[in-house]
Amino acid sequence: MNDTTRCWWAGNDPIYIAYHDNVWSVPVYQDIKLFEMLSLEGAQAGLSWITILKRFDTYREAFEGFDPKTVAQFDENKISLLMKNNGIIRNELKIRSVVSNAKSFIHVQEQFGSFSTYIWQFVGGEPQINCFKTKTDVPAKTPISDAMSKDLKKRGFTFVGSTICYAYMQACGLVNDHIEECFLYPCKNK
Repeated sequence: MNDTTRCWWAGNDPIYIAYHDNVWSVPVYQDIKLFEMLSLEGAQAGLSWITILKRFDTYREAFEGFDPKTVAQFDENKISLLMKNNGIIRNELKIRSVVSNAKSFIHVQEQFGSFSTYIWQFVGGEPQINCFKTKTDVPAKTPISDAMSKDLKKRGFTFVGSTICYAYMQACGLVNDHIEECFLYPCKNK
């Protein structure tokens, strides 16, 4: 495992390596997983991703499996309990964002039949395969993430700026940004 070449950001931490190898850029279509990742990307804003990765299990427990219908019902007492939970990022704006985003998420599901149908429309329903050579080629945001961010905000979502949306697209496999030196590079035959 240590002599396998990966994207620069995976480093040597086993948690990062497992995330890189098994999660990042793998297409996600399940609504609950899409909600979970959107929530975690928002929680990560301003922090390193490893901070969130190390808290995945605690987040799942604290937010009751990221079931949007359950999270949308969180009241002030539940938010107060979450603010005391040392296992998550105790930022009130970020916690409240997950709750309000759950409500917006449900509205999108009602309008489109699923959140997956809605979010995948931004890439035409298919993963966007990027053939980036180096880390400097990988953007922090794109016109697609700009459009996604704008539309999510219009629908009431928060903590969904364009950079967060692009990281979300990478995490959920809407885009594949493994670079050329990585063993998961998607363009080996191009």
